[in-house]
Amino acid sequence: MTLLELENISVAYGRIEALHGISLTVNEGEVVALIGANGAGKTTTMRAISGTRALSGGRITFNGEDISKLRADLRVVRGLCQSPEGRQIFPGMTVMENLDMGAYTRRDSAGIAADLDRVLTLFPRLAERRKQAGGTLSGGEQQMLAVGRALMSRPKLLLLDEPSMGLAPMVIRQIFDIITEINQQGTTILLVEQNAQQALSRAHRGYVLETGRIVKEGSGQDLLTDPAVKEAYLGVA
Repeated sequence: MTLLELENISVAYGRIEALHGISLTVNEGEVVALIGANGAGKTTTMRAISGTRALSGGRITFNGEDISKLRADLRVVRGLCQSPEGRQIFPGMTVMENLDMGAYTRRDSAGIAADLDRVLTLFPRLAERRKQAGGTLSGGEQQMLAVGRALMSRPKLLLLDEPSMGLAPMVIRQIFDIITEINQQGTTILLVEQNAQQALSRAHRGYVLETGRIVKEGSGQDLLTDPAVKEAYLGVA
């Protein structure tokens, strides 16, 4: 079943068009990777999906509903939630308060408690630091908190924007292991990532974005072995 579909979407910043009619799909249960260089339009794509950047053309369908003009907060209610680039946690709030903010649209107390247990099991470091201010956490811990906060909305589709940015290699592997576990537990994931090796090795399918256009698509493994992808994104000539 197709959970998310972008149909020929365009996004502009003033007179500058950042996305030039891109189309992609995410099926229920998948991890789909969107890779590309800086400035390719990956984060703009995520902002368009989450509703923080308006479309200048095209359509976005989520779970069978046209959400192209739906407010961002209502997209969260529908089950679409983003862990943004740069983490953007609330630095003056505790770990627990940050996680509580992730569930602000929900009223099901029992479900919220169950999801909190799930997040703290996925990220035991957060459980250890539950009373600590978010701004005092390490970069890796802040990334865990950003993902955990998004999971507290109980998303049907989790949008992950550059989860490995600025992290040490050992922490990157840990984050991607947890992403795989989240997917295996039933959450569909759209992953934007510069670390193409990690992203494509974990993804069922992937898309390559260059200067606002989709130039390649295929299974994660097919893209990993594609000569052009290897040269451009994996450092293999």
